[in-house]
Amino acid sequence: MSIPFAWVDAFTAEPFAGNPAAVCMLDAERDEQWMFDMAREFGLSETAFVLPRDGGFSLRWFTPVVESDLCGHATLASAHVLWEAGVLDHDAAARFFTRSGELVCARASGWIEMDFPVDEIQKSEPIAGADTLGVDVVFTGISSRDHYIEVENERVLRELDPRMSWVAGLPLRGLVVTSRAAEGADYALRMFAPQAGIDEDPVTGSVQTALGPFWAERLGRPELVARQASTRGGTLRVRPEGVRVKIAGQAVTIARGTL
Repeated sequence: MSIPFAWVDAFTAEPFAGNPAAVCMLDAERDEQWMFDMAREFGLSETAFVLPRDGGFSLRWFTPVVESDLCGHATLASAHVLWEAGVLDHDAAARFFTRSGELVCARASGWIEMDFPVDEIQKSEPIAGADTLGVDVVFTGISSRDHYIEVENERVLRELDPRMSWVAGLPLRGLVVTSRAAEGADYALRMFAPQAGIDEDPVTGSVQTALGPFWAERLGRPELVARQASTRGGTLRVRPEGVRVKIAGQAVTIARGTL
């Protein structure tokens, strides 16, 4: 069986930036172990598997070690591939059925906008061991998926060097550290998830479902620009709408091939 795949940099308009994802276009169900094996073979933070079904596409995401409940950049990459390959007309929505319910992507002025459910941040007690970060913590919170820490500014955020053994011991998926952005964006963030085999995620769409509403309330803005302050870096547009969050980004195909 020949399976086409694409290697896509998501949340960037330039190659070799943003967050890379592999997108495999299936024509039949595949064994879960095979999908894990493929994710390990690609070695990226996420590999997406897209399978046509009535009304849209089944979509599953795998890191090299776990199946993800929600992934933003690999969803963006999957929609990008469907339009670029001509599987979908450019003005048609990409509708995905996932472990997090139905997710819809649409094209808008050269960007791809995703419609995701909100994941609210609740204020929490300080995280045990957070003092090892060696910075002043402005806020500590928790969502259904991740721990959140706010620090003073983007300079502090960029200089952080968390001990991965400590982050890996946290009970949720990962640790998100955020701050006001220095310039050119509204807020900045970094995301660490060694539990999922990703020490630092280059650009994370899923955490904007929590950070978007968090910063929209703090800044009093209905639409925001987020900057992920990782080595590769990436830019996202975020617009909370009630119990949903619209997350937009761009994407670039780096390679295509056949398994």
